[in-house]
This record gives sequence, structure tokens and C-alpha cells, in this order.
Amino acid sequence: MNKAFLVLADGMTLEGQAIGKKGTTTGELCFNTGLTGYQEIYSDPSYFGQIIINTNTHIGNYGVLEAENESSKAQVSGMVCNAFSNNYSRAQADDSLQNYLEKNEIVSISNIDTRALVKHLRRKGAMNAIISSEIFDIDELKKQLTQTPKMLGMELSSKVSTQKPYFYGNENAAYKVAVLDLGIKTNILRNFEKRNIFAQVFPAKTSFDEMEKFNPDGYFISNGPGDPSVMGYAIDTVKEILKADKPIFGICLGHQILALANGVNTYKMHNGHRGLNHPVKNILTGKSEITSQNHGFSVVKEDVLSNNNLIITHINLNDDTIEGIKLKNKKAFSVQYHPEAAPGPHDSNYLFDQFVDFF
Repeated sequence: MNKAFLVLADGMTLEGQAIGKKGTTTGELCFNTGLTGYQEIYSDPSYFGQIIINTNTHIGNYGVLEAENESSKAQVSGMVCNAFSNNYSRAQADDSLQNYLEKNEIVSISNIDTRALVKHLRRKGAMNAIISSEIFDIDELKKQLTQTPKMLGMELSSKVSTQKPYFYGNENAAYKVAVLDLGIKTNILRNFEKRNIFAQVFPAKTSFDEMEKFNPDGYFISNGPGDPSVMGYAIDTVKEILKADKPIFGICLGHQILALANGVNTYKMHNGHRGLNHPVKNILTGKSEITSQNHGFSVVKEDVLSNNNLIITHINLNDDTIEGIKLKNKKAFSVQYHPEAAPGPHDSNYLFDQFVDFF
């Protein structure tokens, strides 16, 4: 058994078993409470720069499947789990999770008491951490960890966004949507294709004028990693889109950017929301939905309430944070959670239909 160490920014040190790539990695340590979907988590660009704790006990037991990737590669900085399985039982699987982690160069650690670790983070908040299966000098690991920048103030979308525009879907589809890629998940594009939408996906720092050349019926602002408040380029682009008076739909980071473009501030959350079972109430319909979430920043509720141009559409039933907004006089709306959720739940798929209805 090859050992590895996990060291947190507050000094907490845990020893476990090395899995994935042998090496050293740093990032913001956070946890996801989902009972399934570990591959979708690792390949979600919104997790770029983060070490993810899987709170479900067994990880790796159903292997990996190429079709379930949410981007072209694993995006997490590292992974922490309790029981790790090299063997998998799903007949459709392409490979083992161990091989997936090695191919994607993800340094990981298992045999950690994840329940105790998550309780610690719930008290202290998300913080930076370091995993190493090659350096066993704890003082040296702590020294390296101090050199890791904090998530607050980091611009990361341009690091995960496509480097050049590309098309997705059938060019003869009924509608066209211009997508600002801040770290988009593939299943969002799949949902567009299912709804007869032909999309052109643009790099994060693309100007409105360049996107408008596609002559789209609407605009989509994607999810992604990092601190939204330092993304002036995206905020300015959304302001220009709003002037064009075409339908706009934003998810997660896209929701925060739409809020910032309308004068609403954002803040770093204590832990964030990451899981598959977050209850959200649609204030407009009175119905509740179980949602998939992954975000460490949120919009300031007081700013939304005092903004005469915005309406709150969705509220988190756990902590009363804002989960959705819409503009009063424009076809523009956004949600903080993931209606494209893969592997689920699918309660919020209707939001894609709502977007299409605006065309």
C-alpha cells in the first residue's frame, strides 16, 4: 500500500492511501454529497482548481464510461474519498476509475474518514489543501500549500473555455443559440440539440459583436469556475447582449454574471452548494424541485431585492439563498443550479423549454 498525505490550510493533516497519479497537487478543498455521478463531477469544468471530496462511501465501483464525460478531460485538481474500488461491476463501463485518474493525471487519496473531514469543513469553511503521494515531509507540504492562491479573486474561466469557436448540433435546426463558454458542461449542449437548437460555442473572452455575427435567436451564458466578480470581460459582454434585446439564459456562473451585469454583487460562500438533492422552490409556480448544484459563490439577496429591474424566481429551501432571477422587461433569466443535471435529477429540465419559448 502506497501512502499519501492530505494537509489542510488550517494545519489538519490526514494520512491515507495513494490512488490516481503519483505526485503532489493543491487546490480549494470542497465536498460533493451526491451518491452517484463521480465521473461527471471530475469532468465538470466548474470544479477546475478544486480538490473534491466524494462523501459517498464507495467510489470507483461502477467504473467510467466515455459518453458520461462532461468535458474533454478531468478538470479537478485532486480527489479525496473513503473506500476506493479498482474493480467495477458495470458491464457498459469502458475502464476503471484508477486508470481514468492516471490518464488524466489526477493525484488522489483514499482511506480518509470523509465524514469527519466534511464535518470539519462545515465548521471551518472551504479552504485550500494539498495532497501528496511523493512528499512525506509535512512541513514541506505546508510550505507549498501557503503558495497556493485562494479561490476568492481568481479568474479561471478563460483557462477552461474553448480556445476557438465550434458548432454543436444540426445546422438545419429551427433555432440558433450563441453560447458564451465560461466552462460549459456537455450535457447543456445535448439539451439544446434535443430542443432543435443549433449552437455556436464561443471562447470566454469573445466580444458581443463577434457572437452577433452568428445571428442567433438567443444567447446562453454557461457555468464555469472561479470568482465571477473579477470577470469584467464577461460582465461587459452580457451588458451588450442585454442591449440587443434577445433572449438570454444563464446557468450557475452565467447566473452570477447576469446578476453582476445588472448591478448585483456576489460573495464567497462558507461552503457552497455541491450535490444532487438541493431543494429549490419556484416562487412563480409555487412548486419545489430537487436540483443538482455546484457553486461556491452566490448573488447578494439584498441587492436583488432592491433592484427594480429584477424579480426573484427561485429560492433555496435550505438556506434561503437566491437560486433564480429574471429581468422584468426583457426575455432574460438565470438559475444558480444545473437543470441539465447528469446523472440527475431532472426536475428542472423545463427551464430549457422556457428558454425556447422566448424565441
